[in-house]
Amino acid sequence: SSVAPAPTLASAPVAQLNDPRIDMILDMELPLTVRFGRRELPLKELTSLAPGAVIDLVVIHSISLPPGQYGGPQVEALFTNTLDWDAHPYFQQIRDLRVSAHFLIRRDGALIQFVSIHDRAWHAGVSQWRGRSRCNDFSVGVELEGTDTDPFTLPQYDTLAKLTQTLQRNAALTDVAAHSDVAPSRKTDPGVGFDWRSYRSEEHTSELQSLRHLVC
Repeated sequence: SSVAPAPTLASAPVAQLNDPRIDMILDMELPLTVRFGRRELPLKELTSLAPGAVIDLVVIHSISLPPGQYGGPQVEALFTNTLDWDAHPYFQQIRDLRVSAHFLIRRDGALIQFVSIHDRAWHAGVSQWRGRSRCNDFSVGVELEGTDTDPFTLPQYDTLAKLTQTLQRNAALTDVAAHSDVAPSRKTDPGVGFDWRSYRSEEHTSELQSLRHLVC
């Protein structure tokens, strides 16, 4: 896969730490960048959770734009409604796609938040987990910069483990699943490149061992 430098996104400014939309994720002891689009996301992409909703699932995804290319601003642009649809032929194929994710973890382990965990992001689509449908209603969506086949990086596993630990401490998290687990007839990500053992072994945590996953 080719690697491009990651330019600064002038159109998606970093939020200030007193921004009321920022979550409690700041206690992870690693850099967190929070980005929000130039306009509020349409309701199809972002809505408030139902009163009393319990977030107990993390859904792990993979994404790269264009496919197989890393380090550019396109993924962040997609999630902040600033993607130039004419910048690459592939983008025309996803032009009508309306998606959002709570977090993105870059290849270098950098963590970017797009949606508050107190809001519903539209990342799982038609989905089901342990007898419950509509996983967007009770899950946090985490995108890893990558493909279904490329190995993910150690910094990504490290950040994902720390993020998961923080969610365990601040929410009712009990389960973690791949996008392919909750939507097996439609999705294959994060794919064979994702190593569940590397994820669970990071930081030698016992906390992660308590999470349930179908293939572990």
